[in-house]
Amino acid sequence: MRSLLAASDDCIKVIDLEGKLSFMSEGGQRVMEVSDFNAIKGCPWPDFWADQGNADAKFAIEEARAGRSFRFQGAANTAAGNPRFWDVQVGPIIGPDGKPEAILAVSRDITVIKEAEQRQRLLALELKHRMKNTVAMIQAIANQTIRGGPEVDAIKEAFVARLTTMASAQDILTQSVWAKASLAYLIKESLKGHGDLTRFRIEGPTVELSSKTALAMALALHELATNATKYGALSEDKGRIDVSWSVVGGEFNFEWRESGGPPVEPPTRRGFGSRMIERALAGYFSGTAGINYEPSGVFFALRGPIEALTAD
Repeated sequence: MRSLLAASDDCIKVIDLEGKLSFMSEGGQRVMEVSDFNAIKGCPWPDFWADQGNADAKFAIEEARAGRSFRFQGAANTAAGNPRFWDVQVGPIIGPDGKPEAILAVSRDITVIKEAEQRQRLLALELKHRMKNTVAMIQAIANQTIRGGPEVDAIKEAFVARLTTMASAQDILTQSVWAKASLAYLIKESLKGHGDLTRFRIEGPTVELSSKTALAMALALHELATNATKYGALSEDKGRIDVSWSVVGGEFNFEWRESGGPPVEPPTRRGFGSRMIERALAGYFSGTAGINYEPSGVFFALRGPIEALTAD
């Protein structure tokens, strides 16, 4: 057992019920750069942690006293003063009477992982900055190239608005290092530029989207909200929009329903926005999408398998 503890790179500790350090494995002393364990034996274990780590360590001790386990991550320096980041599992050591008699804490050095995550965040921020510059350049080119009468100006305005929507969606993805985006957060951020959010009822379970489906959804929301502002529910003060989604039996269901606006009539022709919503979005979500122009308000529905949401 002594050889096993010495070989492990985990810092294995026994803490008494008062939270004081009573044992540290040989391998733990090595990774914690402890030259003399007796110098720190009996010290309150939470004192090794700062800020949130200190609060988490105290909470972990309370949980272990109550017979429960707790896990947290936090920063703590080694005995030599070198900064490290740790993943910590804390649990009770049960005595013969069935009650906790001591506490076991196992800390694993994850500094390299955290440093890699930080590099990823920095790269994502750099990518965000470059994407903003690229979008700004494309907008400038569009303003210089697309010139003409009112009809051409309308095309330019729609083009620039779609670019801006894509840039906003990329901002959201950057916050999660381009891994996934929360659907609820994406919806709220996409609709902020289309009036007061109190006119929207946004409701649904926690769902995450991949970078591909998040960009597609952001563009679709932009088209729906733009049309609602020009012709639909948002064109009148009493207009409202219900945005809801659910996951039932492995299927994702998304709905956009307008009410309180002017009477709706089906358009005589389908524009780029409608085609993009119905065809492209259905393809991205491996399902079906359709817009119904009901007299009471526009209704849009998207259906697809739940696994398509996070597929790249």
